[in-house]
Amino acid sequence: MSHSETGRRVVVFGLGGTIAMSTAATGGVAPALSAAELVAAVPGLAASGIDVEVVDFRQLPGAGLTFSDVLALAEAIGEYGGGADGFVVTQGTDTIEETAYLLDLIHAGPQPVVVTGAMRNPTQAGADGPANLLAALHVAADPQARGQGCMVVFNDEIHAARRVRKTHTTSTAAFRSLDGGPLGSVVEDEPRFHNRIVHRTVVPGTSAGAQRVPILTVALGEDETLLNTIADHIDGLVVAAFGAGHVPAAMVPALERLAARIPVVLASRTGAGPVLESTYGFPGSERDLLSRGLIPCGYLHPLKARILLSALLASGCDRATLTAAIAAAGGHRGPETWPWPVDQPYRMQIGVPEMEPPPHEKTRSATAGPMTRHSPEG
Repeated sequence: MSHSETGRRVVVFGLGGTIAMSTAATGGVAPALSAAELVAAVPGLAASGIDVEVVDFRQLPGAGLTFSDVLALAEAIGEYGGGADGFVVTQGTDTIEETAYLLDLIHAGPQPVVVTGAMRNPTQAGADGPANLLAALHVAADPQARGQGCMVVFNDEIHAARRVRKTHTTSTAAFRSLDGGPLGSVVEDEPRFHNRIVHRTVVPGTSAGAQRVPILTVALGEDETLLNTIADHIDGLVVAAFGAGHVPAAMVPALERLAARIPVVLASRTGAGPVLESTYGFPGSERDLLSRGLIPCGYLHPLKARILLSALLASGCDRATLTAAIAAAGGHRGPETWPWPVDQPYRMQIGVPEMEPPPHEKTRSATAGPMTRHSPEG
């Protein structure tokens, strides 16, 4: 069944970013275009039959977004309840791999949230924003996307928020999922899913807070000097270690002291593959560090591990729950060990397909132009 036959409704939240940039008086480009202007510039949208509402939520570069912005966005999405079939977020690419994962952790509903943007701004030849936005709208409107949480759609590829990374500064094919590959692709305006997320990892009770969780990237010859300097000023730490989870021996005493007081997550700086648990046994190896209280994060990239740790700290969960959640999210333990139950109405249990809900009554056609709302930057 085509989208023109379904009349499905998608809400687009505009946050700014390269996709919405125009020439600035001071030189270069800066966010300026509204969400309605972005939607109006998409060729072929009217023929899709997708009902579109737009919300001007923020007007910021990707680098200017904060945890509070994303939490406020998740709350705004949640206010729609069952009043939309899916959501699209347009924003700057600098932080998409982080904001998308945070949304994935706090959006509990079955409707897909699809994040997209552009690598080339509208003043450049070959600007990719309209194509990315059209593909994102098709994914958000597709019944197959229900239950998949938050996804990132770029260059006609569909990526799970928990996997995707920005891997290039300028390429239109910058977004990749190095562990697991993309979920699918958009071909002739039709989303085609090749694999699926079979369990969700939603953290309940996450609130805006002042959690200070830095990432410490380990480099050749590091010692404990920096760790000792920041130890009294942080609430958690992600260590982006060598290889499968290794650090210089000189760092070990400081890491052990820190892990006794706050959560210290062990990740790999390599960008793909898991942190190991039991292969290497030298001082500073993964076996050594885990025995001293560090928490392995499996396949999670350090940026994702930081987002997860921050969300867990903001939820107020205890240390045992936090450790179990990181193990499950990173693939070190089975999905059944995720500490919180999955809501039965969303039918997200492994192997149980979600039932297709009855379609909404069509409220407004894209051919009539998008509905527009404005949200204050608060």
